[in-house]
Amino acid sequence: MRSLLYVLTAFAVMGLAFWAYHENYRTQAELSEARKLQSEIADLRERLGVLKAEWAYLNRPDRLRELADINFARLGLLPMEPRQFGDAREVPYPGLALLPVSDAVDTIAITGDNQ
Repeated sequence: MRSLLYVLTAFAVMGLAFWAYHENYRTQAELSEARKLQSEIADLRERLGVLKAEWAYLNRPDRLRELADINFARLGLLPMEPRQFGDAREVPYPGLALLPVSDAVDTIAITGDNQ
């Protein structure tokens, strides 16, 4: 009976050793994958920073103004005028539809309620 207990204990120890060995390699593989992903994230963040800088460089107002001037005839762009913008009294506010437009704007200005 004792020898059977020794044999079962030996098999249990070997099984646990195999399991620990397998888990160790699996853990190492997952850590390696995590390092690769962190490296990829760092590279992508760096690339995103470069792209943001390039976008800011390309959208400089003086450059855009120059491009608009160069392509004025082809694009048919016109300078902006104040009359092209709307007035706050022209914006419809829900819940104030029964009031005249000027009263609605005055009510919003007084109460701050523009829901």
